[in-house]
Amino acid sequence: MNVAISSTSEKPIYQQIFEQISAQILRGELASGYSLPPIRQAAQELRISIITVKKAWEELERSGLIHTVTGKGCFVAPFTPDEIRQMRNDLILKQMAGDASYYKSFGLTLDEIVEMMRKVY
Repeated sequence: MNVAISSTSEKPIYQQIFEQISAQILRGELASGYSLPPIRQAAQELRISIITVKKAWEELERSGLIHTVTGKGCFVAPFTPDEIRQMRNDLILKQMAGDASYYKSFGLTLDEIVEMMRKVY
């Protein structure tokens, strides 16, 4: 597990952690059964609050990406390649829906949004 926290990001730290670990799971870098570090250890290593790590772990569990085994810790949930692909697509579509609403609030057309995306991609 590799997490880099940006103190200049507008995103809350727990969200940064959630997004980075989610991406690592969905890219297959953290395989099914991988044991996440205990909350206290992760907080110490990242030099952040235990509460912040706990919130990120809870978000990962709510998303179905990890599961907790009482007394043993948190583990990456077992997924088939098709399930990983579907979860990745679901997360991306959710993000894109929010982004599209924001862009539409400026009066941009789909063609304008696509053109801008091409420039930044």
